[in-house]
Amino acid sequence: MASPQFLTPQPVFSSRPRRRFTLEQANRALPLVRRVVNDIVATREQATHLQTSLESSAAAEHKRVQDELDVAIDKLHAYLDELTEIGCELKDFQAGLVDFIGRHQGREIYLCWRLGEDKIAYFHEISAGFAGRMPVSMLEEREN
Repeated sequence: MASPQFLTPQPVFSSRPRRRFTLEQANRALPLVRRVVNDIVATREQATHLQTSLESSAAAEHKRVQDELDVAIDKLHAYLDELTEIGCELKDFQAGLVDFIGRHQGREIYLCWRLGEDKIAYFHEISAGFAGRMPVSMLEEREN
């Protein structure tokens, strides 16, 4: 039987061009992003629990648990689509880590936010990832 890792859907890619945010625009989007990410984290937790239950359920319970799991997975995909429409990317389902494309010294970077943070306080190079986060006080959004 599949392990709970299948509950981490592949990134959803929009057919429209990627949206670029200023720090101000990304922070203004956070109330909506925060709600969606809260839903994603909670639904993924529920789906993981259901997957575990499915693996140990009696035959009589199997269909009910599978149906509930299918609903949870459909919700996850809908929430991911909502984030894609906003223009940001979910990087970590458990931590609620989200990146917004921004600019620093004329090149694309990620404005980085994690569930529980009040505002976007960090950015990182596209190739650096979370470990390379730098404070937004160093951000220079000019085009060069």
